[in-house]
Amino acid sequence: MDRTAGKDLALAPLQDWGEETEEGAVYSVSLRRQLSRRSSPREGPGGSQAPSPAADAFLHYRTSKVRTLRAARLECLVRELVSGDREQDPGFVPAFLATHRAFVSTARVLGLLLPPPPPPLPPGIEIKKTEGGLPVNKNLRAVVSVLGSWLRDHPQDFRAPPAHSDLGSVRTFLGWAAPAGPEAREAEKLLGDFLEEAERKQEEEQSEARTGPAGAAQTPRPDLPEGCWEEEEGLAQEGPELLDFSVDEVAEQLTLMDAELFSRVRPCECLGSVWSQRDRPGAAGTAPTVRATVTQFNMVIGCVLGSVLGAQGLAAPQRAQRLEKWICIAQRCRELRNFSSLRAILSALQSNPIYRLKRSWGAVSRERLSTFRKLSQIFSDENNHLSSREILSQEEATEGPQEEDTLPGSLSPNLPPGPVPYLGTFLTDLVMLDTALPDMLEGELINFEKRRKEWEILAHIQQLQKRCRNYRLSPHAPILAALRAQRQLSEEQSYHVSRVIEPPAASCPSSPRIRRRLSLTKRLSAKLSRERGSPPGGSPGDPSSPTSSLSPGSPPSSPRTREPPPGSPPASPGPQGPSTKLPLSPDLAGSRPLALPLRSSHISLPGQQGSEARVIHVSIDNDHGNLYRSILLTSQDKAPTVVQRALQKHNVAQPWARDYQLFQVLPGDRELLIPDNANVFYAMSPAAPGDFVLRRKDGAQHTTTISST
Repeated sequence: MDRTAGKDLALAPLQDWGEETEEGAVYSVSLRRQLSRRSSPREGPGGSQAPSPAADAFLHYRTSKVRTLRAARLECLVRELVSGDREQDPGFVPAFLATHRAFVSTARVLGLLLPPPPPPLPPGIEIKKTEGGLPVNKNLRAVVSVLGSWLRDHPQDFRAPPAHSDLGSVRTFLGWAAPAGPEAREAEKLLGDFLEEAERKQEEEQSEARTGPAGAAQTPRPDLPEGCWEEEEGLAQEGPELLDFSVDEVAEQLTLMDAELFSRVRPCECLGSVWSQRDRPGAAGTAPTVRATVTQFNMVIGCVLGSVLGAQGLAAPQRAQRLEKWICIAQRCRELRNFSSLRAILSALQSNPIYRLKRSWGAVSRERLSTFRKLSQIFSDENNHLSSREILSQEEATEGPQEEDTLPGSLSPNLPPGPVPYLGTFLTDLVMLDTALPDMLEGELINFEKRRKEWEILAHIQQLQKRCRNYRLSPHAPILAALRAQRQLSEEQSYHVSRVIEPPAASCPSSPRIRRRLSLTKRLSAKLSRERGSPPGGSPGDPSSPTSSLSPGSPPSSPRTREPPPGSPPASPGPQGPSTKLPLSPDLAGSRPLALPLRSSHISLPGQQGSEARVIHVSIDNDHGNLYRSILLTSQDKAPTVVQRALQKHNVAQPWARDYQLFQVLPGDRELLIPDNANVFYAMSPAAPGDFVLRRKDGAQHTTTISST
C-alpha cells in the first residue's frame, strides 16, 4: 500500500481496523482511503503519450493503514515525539506538548528527549550540518523540530525562576546541535524575556513598597456591621460613576479587558487536573491566567451589584433605570460578541439580592424585560438551538470578505473580532473529561486518548484567542478608573442591603421568570454519549424536572435560598430565571476545585446496558485541607475500586488503598460508613450530597457513623 504526500490529497476514514500492541504501547489502527490523481493518457504524434484533451483527470483511491498512539509508557510517548510518523498522526506532537503537564514535568520530558552531548571533536572537525544549519542525523533534526514547536507554542513551560534550568538544558543542546538555527535564537530570546520580566517585576515591587499599590480595586468589607451602610453611603467616589458613561463606552471597555485577559490565558492551565490543584497548600500561584479571568468576571458582577444596590434612597423607577442600563450594556456586549461580560451581567441580574426587588423590576419597561429574557436564553441548556455553545459556534463561523493576498490557513484581517467566550464553558468540558476518563490504563500505560480529547478543547481555545486579537478598541482611562472605584459588596452585604431596600414580606410577581439550568450530570451523560457515538439516555428513574447546577467559573451558592413569592403562580417555562449564586471569590467554589452538582440524578452510561453512574467528590482526611477530587462512580464499582481511584486522583500511592476506609458525608455532622467490598453506588445514601472522605483505618478519630444496612 503506497502513500502519497500533499495537502490536496485528503485522508478520509474508511473503517476501524482494531489495535496493535507493542512493548509499552497500544496503537489504534484504521484503514483510510487515500485519494490520488492521474491524468488519462492518449497517444500523441510519434506514438508518444500526451495528456488527454478531455483533461481530464480521473480519481484513484488506495487504502492505507494508519496507526495512532492510544496509550503508552512515558518513555514510549517521548520516543514517539522523535520517531513518530507526523504524516500519519499529525496531532500527536501538539497534543503532547499542550497536555504533558497533566502527567509529567517539563524537566522529566527533557531528560528523556535530549540526547547527551557528543564527545569533544578534534580541532578543525565539526558536526556535519545541512545547509539550513540542522544536524545531518535524522533523530537530532527531529528533536530540534520538537523543541522549536515547544518554544514557540508553550514558552511558559520553560519558566523556572530564577535560574530557568529547563531552558538552560535546551540552550545547551541547541548550542551544539543547531547553534545557527532559529530554535537557538528563540531560546536565547525567551531567556532574555524572562530576565527582563523579572527585573520589571522587581522594580514594581520596590515602587509599591515605597508608595503603595496604585489603582487598587475596592474590595468587599466583610466586617461592615448592619446599620453602617449609611456611613458608607456618605463616602462618595471621586469622578463620574460607572453608569454615568454611555452604554457603548462601558461595553467596549469591558470587551477590551475581557479580550486581553482571554488572549493571555495559557490553555494548559484550563486542564481539569491542573486547575483543580489551585487549592493545594502553597499553590496560590497555580493557573494565574485563569484566575485573572475569574477575578475580572467577579469584578463585573460586583459592579452590577454595587451600582444597583448601592443607593438605598433611590425610588423604584430610579433603580429600574439602572437595571435597564445594565440590560442595555449586556445587549451591547452581545453585539460585540463578548460572552464573558454578558454572562457576568446576567448572573448578577439573576442573583437573589437583585431578582427579589419586585418594585424595581415592576418599573422596568416591557421592551427591556423582553431583551433580558432573550439574552438569558443564551446560557440556558434547556434549549439546544439557543445554547451558548451553539451560538458561539455560529459566531465563529462568521467570516468577513477575504482579501486576495490572505495566506491559506491564516486569519483574514477582515474577520469580525472575537468572540470572547465564557471560559467556564471550557472548564466544564475539561473537568468532565478529567472526571470521566482514567489517567492510566491497564499495564501502567498513560491514557493518551484522553489527552487527545483534551487537546481538541485546548486547540479550540487557541483558535478563539487568535480571533480575539482582531478587536480594535482603545482603553478609556476614566471608565477604567470608574470600574476600579465601583463599590464592591460581599455576598452577605448584598443580601442584607437588598432586604433593607425591599423587606421580604411582599410577593414578587414582577420579577422576570427564568428557567433553571440542566444538571451537570445530564450534560456529562450527553457528552459521553457523543463521544461513544450513541444517543444520550437518562436513567428510567431520572426526575423529569432538571435540577439547578453550577458550571466551573460560575458563582458559589448564596447563603440564602430564594424567597418563594407567596401567592404568586408557579414559574412558567420561559427564559432562564433567577440564580441564587454570586461569584465573589476568585476561587469560585471555596475549598472545592470546582462546584459540581451533587444532588443530581443518575447517569445512564451509553453502551453499557444496565450501568448507571454519578459524579462524586472524594477528599482525604489529612493535613492538606478539605481538598476534593471528582471521580465518576458507576453502578459496578465496589469500595476498593473507588478508594483506589480516589487515591490515584490525589496522587497517593495506590498500594495503600487497603489502609483506607470510605465514608459518605451526611447532613447533621453524620457520616455513613461504606463497608469493605460493598457496592458504593447502592450502599450510599441517594438523598445526600455525593461528598465522601477517606480516612486511615488505624486512625483514632471519633466519628458518628450509621450502618449502610
